Amino acid sequence: MQNIKKSFIVLAVITSFLSLQLQASNINGKKVLEETSQAFIQIGKSAVPAAVFIKSEIKQQNTAHFGQDPFDLFNDEFFKRFFGAPSVRPRSEPQPELSSGSGFIVSSQGHILTNFHVVKDAETINVLLNDGREFKATLIGSDPKTDLAVLKIDAKDLPFLKFGDSDNLQIGEWVVAIGNPFALESTLTHGVVSAKGRQDLGITSLEDFIQTDAAINPGNSGGPLLNLEGEVIGINTAIISRNGGYMGIGFAIPSNMAKHVLDQILDTGVVKRAYLGIMLQPLDKDLIDALSLDENSEGILISEVMKDSPAEKGGLKHGDIIVGLNGKAVKNPNKFRNEIALMNPGTSVNLNILRSGKQKLLTVKLGILSEQEIGSVEFFDKLGIDVDSLSNISADMLSKLGLEPHENGVLITKVKPGSPAAQAGLRPYYLITALVVNWKNQIKINNSSDLTKALQEVAGNKYVVLIVRHQKYQKYYTLKIQ
Repeated sequence: MQNIKKSFIVLAVITSFLSLQLQASNINGKKVLEETSQAFIQIGKSAVPAAVFIKSEIKQQNTAHFGQDPFDLFNDEFFKRFFGAPSVRPRSEPQPELSSGSGFIVSSQGHILTNFHVVKDAETINVLLNDGREFKATLIGSDPKTDLAVLKIDAKDLPFLKFGDSDNLQIGEWVVAIGNPFALESTLTHGVVSAKGRQDLGITSLEDFIQTDAAINPGNSGGPLLNLEGEVIGINTAIISRNGGYMGIGFAIPSNMAKHVLDQILDTGVVKRAYLGIMLQPLDKDLIDALSLDENSEGILISEVMKDSPAEKGGLKHGDIIVGLNGKAVKNPNKFRNEIALMNPGTSVNLNILRSGKQKLLTVKLGILSEQEIGSVEFFDKLGIDVDSLSNISADMLSKLGLEPHENGVLITKVKPGSPAAQAGLRPYYLITALVVNWKNQIKINNSSDLTKALQEVAGNKYVVLIVRHQKYQKYYTLKIQ
């Protein structure tokens, strides 16, 4: 009997202890939720007054689109690139078209940052502040390659947002999006950072997007993405959606990229980009095997060095493998290109390269990216291909493809999904041998530089016609680019 009593006493003590623990757990859980809620409340109080609603009036040409959304990515319903895209209907006469989006104040003097596509081709731009005041805005400068624009309104002593360091973002970190979805002013949603460094989406020329699941909808475009400190760490730009609304996948331009563009526009009104003068390709498994590198090797291969470029003057050669930039490892060609493009012309960079199995350190002074060079890069982006000269392809790989090193042509190494090249039927390892300017003029292609120059000949055309060989068959491929 004594043992039974002791057992009941022990059981009662344990039950009481567990009950107290459960109560404490509930109290602590509630406290955590209250603290999280307070963090969102504070962000709303500090950030919402600096968010703005932007209305643009665009004069349309006398054309009919029959309801097609010109902002659709790849003309596919699966991708909805931008927010606030206007309705377009057949018109017998040119009519003004209204477009809307979001933005945020970046200085007390009335400077506003937004997406370029929100104000593209706008004849008039109006900005509605959170306090109800409305101002006409002036476009100070824009950068279509990052889809950013800076506006100015005639107002003073305005609340403004500060930038955080997007490089310090962690996957899983809480973020808050503020904007005007469906013209509902000052809407706050929250989520987490789903991924960083998203590229090859075909949204802009320079891509390094933050992916988030914070609810973003049409009209949010150009609004801020904030961390829990209330600092801007991104500019909401695009979504992936089957129906044009929220599906949990949104993209934001990193704040460090946006700040670089903003500072240049405020200083000079234009954005100047640094230029190295090389063509790159990833160091994939086939290349690693062909070059007899260690299977864990990382880096990017220089497939071509442009004549008289900063790269050539700095001692870089085709076949070099870049493994480091200013002491940081290099793994991805697009990320490397972005980092160079966001540096100031005249900056000297330290490049760790691998040449003939030996490590070398080269210092290269960056030049200024000219309009001609910009056009060439953008043309390749439009087509959706990466190419390489046959002289840079290993003998083993050429043998597998049935090619000889002395043959004319450039090898397609990559085709972006949904691009004009992909839609035309081009695939990796097809050989481009010529470009057709017109029925009387065909330009033979011997290397990547030849193709770059040839494309400039047809830069204003609606179509690009390439003569391409695959295995034993040669065919004309028509790529629609406009």
